[in-house]
Amino acid sequence: MMPRYPVYIPSKGRADICLTAKGLDADVVPFWLVVEPQERDIYASRFGYERVLALPFSNLGQGSIPARNWIKDYSTAAGNARHWQLDDNMRGFYRVYKGKRLHCYAGSALRVVEDLADRYENIALAGMQYDMFYNERSNQKPFCINHKIYSCTLVLNSTPHRWRGRYNEDTDMCLQVLSSGWCTLQVQAFLCKKQHTMTMRGGNTDDLYKGDGRLKMARSLERMWPGIVQVKRRFQRPQHVINWDAFKTKPKLKAGIDIDALRDAGPDEYGMELQELGEVKSPKLRELLEEWRRDYPRSNSPLDNLKKAELKV
Repeated sequence: MMPRYPVYIPSKGRADICLTAKGLDADVVPFWLVVEPQERDIYASRFGYERVLALPFSNLGQGSIPARNWIKDYSTAAGNARHWQLDDNMRGFYRVYKGKRLHCYAGSALRVVEDLADRYENIALAGMQYDMFYNERSNQKPFCINHKIYSCTLVLNSTPHRWRGRYNEDTDMCLQVLSSGWCTLQVQAFLCKKQHTMTMRGGNTDDLYKGDGRLKMARSLERMWPGIVQVKRRFQRPQHVINWDAFKTKPKLKAGIDIDALRDAGPDEYGMELQELGEVKSPKLRELLEEWRRDYPRSNSPLDNLKKAELKV
């Protein structure tokens, strides 16, 4: 299972440690790295020239914002209805299966988000929750509406909104679309595993986060969105806090989408199987594996030849 829409990874200074590109390459998911021209050759030496797009500018001192707007324009000109923008510091994807986080192939995870977003007329941004924010002990919903979409973003190209400013462009983009009456869709049934902020060299770590950069970012967002954004101290650092509950727009189904029929058809596994790649020592995971084998015996499985669409334990 592969994504329907093109996948772009804006990156800078991370040719040798571009985790997202390495992961997508391993999962055989097509992607394009979008880099500044002076870094084109070094990225191409690792991932191939056919996977690298060179920007027409460099060193603007605005983080990834100019690159993000260029990507949207590029994808729109190519005739795409939507496109993906993935941060370059993600280690992989999870599927939440019966309350447990299990590694899954990127193509299936991205396709699920696409199909869900495409059921609605007014989803401007969609994406996945960070795995670090998922609590296996809680009964979290499979998705939530009108919340943050960070790092792993499916963008509707027809919206007029642009990334802007110098800091917090992802948060500001979400607030722009929400304040204009659009919706965002954050999937929690699938999760992206992102490296913690400021733990990798390159990218915004070198350009924006040095010194009091975290406080400047939070304050700038507070000034742009008074009454919606506050600056507080969280995780031992200044942090912006958003009142997401202020946005009440509901997603609107497209004509012809029959939710009852989809429900009656039963779950679509998107070609995924639960497979044991090594010894499973956890009793809970062992129980899940045995349950899967009981419900989906391999001798009767239509998925036997889909080696790239398995759920990795």
